[in-house]
Amino acid sequence: MKLAHMSAEELTKLLASDAPAPGGGSAAALEGALGAALTAMVCGLTAEKPQYAAHRAEILTVQSRAEALREQFLTLMDRDTEAFLQVSAAFAMPRATDGEKALRSAAIQKGLAACTETPLAVMALAAEGLELVRSLLGRYNESAASDLGVAALSLEACARGAWLNVLINVGSLKDRDKAGAFRERGQGLLEQARDLAAQVERQQAGCWGTP
Repeated sequence: MKLAHMSAEELTKLLASDAPAPGGGSAAALEGALGAALTAMVCGLTAEKPQYAAHRAEILTVQSRAEALREQFLTLMDRDTEAFLQVSAAFAMPRATDGEKALRSAAIQKGLAACTETPLAVMALAAEGLELVRSLLGRYNESAASDLGVAALSLEACARGAWLNVLINVGSLKDRDKAGAFRERGQGLLEQARDLAAQVERQQAGCWGTP
């Protein structure tokens, strides 16, 4: 069964077990899906309000994109686990001969690259989700301010969690140029996500009752 099709009880029970996957990477993607879902929710609570009629078209566009992001995050949640299992299978390959060792090493490296590309994709979606949150500031139903705040926090946590998964994998890549490129891209996405989350928090401090 795909992780995205599990109930909250089933998924969290699986995460709490001693199974090696799903783990932090899939949890980070789920955090992103929650943030995107809350963003769409805030749009739904805003679009039909008369006082926001001037922004209705833009709000509906954000809502549609947030829904699409939610679905993409869920796809990546499963892909992260699949990539981990691919690496695990590679480590279990035979290595009795030089030929087998070479095939095993190549499979491990291919799997590690996939395990790095997936959280990078999650980080990119998280940054896009935070852009959507920021785009709503000043033109959304502020009775849902806390919901939008949790959306921003969830998306930032998603980006930071996915970054940890990038780091754990690039250290094992033998292709140092590829590892460096992955690290550079991830660092850029992390800084983008942090900056966007900070902007949202600064602008929303009054709505959230924070100083």
